[in-house]
Amino acid sequence: MVLVVGGGYVGLYTALRLQKRLSRGGAEVVVVDPQPHMTYQPFLPEAAAGSVEPRHVVVPLRRTLPRCRVVTGAVLSLSHADRRARIAPVEGAPYELSYDVLVMAAGSVARTLPIPGLAEHGIGFKSVGEAIYLRNHVLARLDAAASTDDPAVRTRALTFTFVGGGYAGIEAFAELEDMARYAVEHHYPRLSPSDMRWVLVEATGRILPEVDLDMAAWTVRQLTARGMDVRLNTRLEEVADGVVRLSDGDSFASDTLVWTAGTRPNPLLAETDLPLDERGRVRCAPTLQVSGLEDAWAAGDLAAVPDLTKDTPGATTAPNAQHAVRQAKRLADNVVAVLRGEEPRPYRHAYAGSVASLGLHEGVAQVYGVKLKGWPAWFMHRAYHVSRVPTFNRKARVVADWALASVFRREVIALGQLQDPRREFVTAAGLVPGRPGAERMQAG
Repeated sequence: MVLVVGGGYVGLYTALRLQKRLSRGGAEVVVVDPQPHMTYQPFLPEAAAGSVEPRHVVVPLRRTLPRCRVVTGAVLSLSHADRRARIAPVEGAPYELSYDVLVMAAGSVARTLPIPGLAEHGIGFKSVGEAIYLRNHVLARLDAAASTDDPAVRTRALTFTFVGGGYAGIEAFAELEDMARYAVEHHYPRLSPSDMRWVLVEATGRILPEVDLDMAAWTVRQLTARGMDVRLNTRLEEVADGVVRLSDGDSFASDTLVWTAGTRPNPLLAETDLPLDERGRVRCAPTLQVSGLEDAWAAGDLAAVPDLTKDTPGATTAPNAQHAVRQAKRLADNVVAVLRGEEPRPYRHAYAGSVASLGLHEGVAQVYGVKLKGWPAWFMHRAYHVSRVPTFNRKARVVADWALASVFRREVIALGQLQDPRREFVTAAGLVPGRPGAERMQAG
């Protein structure tokens, strides 16, 4: 039995490849993930901005992996020496599962810092739930600002703060601002785009480390030309009473704080007996086998995979989707090869480059040394990522979303009930949140 821990890029693509290459009855493949779907994260900014239906950026595991056993739950601990994993299903008591071959593909989680107020007021941007929440939240803030004459309430509602200048942060920052600006111009006559304040905080001296400095500088100029505030060499110090305080001495009221300042390997690894490096990643050989262990494999964000395309000693592949998808295919082929008594092959892939969307018809790209800006980069971003979305079903749905969006006006409706769907029912039932009994109803 092959146990695949994680249903993200590596987990899904590995299981897909295994179910195609292994004969029926040859080996059972079990995929364990807390979510019943894989999220294609590069499309989260477009889902948040309304360019793509959120359901179309997730791939259902059970439908896509009909020949695999899918377990919706979390791996609590794992002992490869005993070939056993302890699993907590979404409901019911935890149990132990024995396996023969391990594929560790649990990915990464948001890398946070002990900043006062961050846990209470911030939100990440790694799941479709977070993307939907941010879309509704931003539009709800526009509604709040347009419905009051209090300047303090309006200023706080229309100030949006993002921390982290990598690809995830820049795309979320730019796409949501583009959506909000469109909404203000077309549906909020009491508001003006100049009333909004969009602030990006980046601790280093540049954004988009995956591209050359001139492309990163061009992106900053494009964002500032739209009236957006990009703070480099600046850190978030504190969030208290709705006020954001920065290391440059500035402070301002803001209802929105989005944290996209990097990732770290899944903390599950601390509950395993797998060898880890100084950054908490699984040590791997070029073949994607876990160093020093038999029948254990790893890839993706949590794996320290040697980069054979670089001469730098100790260089490892970057934690991004480009490597994860390719590593998954090589990993699956190597697992099949070893099961058949053949030698595994090393993973080798030179980084092709990066593409990013900065809003409708705006983008930046650097692919195989070719630098693109504006509409060509935006088009390349869409073409590349739609080619990488798993299954033809999802590709067709995403393209259909884009086609409809090019014909009809953008949808800018806030479905605030999604944030607290039971509030009206609790009120109708006579239970006021905060009073005895309300907690029992909400927990149900």
